[in-house]
Amino acid sequence: MALEPIFTERLTLREFNLTDADDILALLTTPDFIRNIGDRGVKDLESAHTYLKDGPIKSYREHGFGLWRIGLAEDDRFIGTCGLILRDTLPAVDIGYALLPTFYGQGFAIEAARACMATRLDFGLEQVIAIVAEDNLPSQRLLEKLGMQFSGRIPFGEPAENVRLYKLISD
Repeated sequence: MALEPIFTERLTLREFNLTDADDILALLTTPDFIRNIGDRGVKDLESAHTYLKDGPIKSYREHGFGLWRIGLAEDDRFIGTCGLILRDTLPAVDIGYALLPTFYGQGFAIEAARACMATRLDFGLEQVIAIVAEDNLPSQRLLEKLGMQFSGRIPFGEPAENVRLYKLISD
């Protein structure tokens, strides 16, 4: 069963589908995405389709939630992704987000993240965490605005590097 889209004042969040490959290719190949989140091996439309099938679309099927496509409410123009992700390598579901650089600094990431966090109890998710690179200060501030608190550092990725771990303090 598909998740219902989420509508905020300025955004629409919905499940990704394979027609979003061009958009995900544009996002996952930005230098900021690669530096702050990592290289997901997406280099062309074929690998973008594979990423969508094996990532967000598989997550919807297996867990009922995953990364959502963020579009502007006014024209549905793609601006990024945000959602809840269950990773084998983390102790709880984490919230992840990324925007195309053109849309930085306009409050879209916090608006999308708040909308995603509002759905967590629908999925029975009491605990939500987040990981962020040590030098990614804008994401650290965003997590604190979401009510999350720094709780230490953990190794993450291949090769493993220490990242900052945040936990939800309260609703």
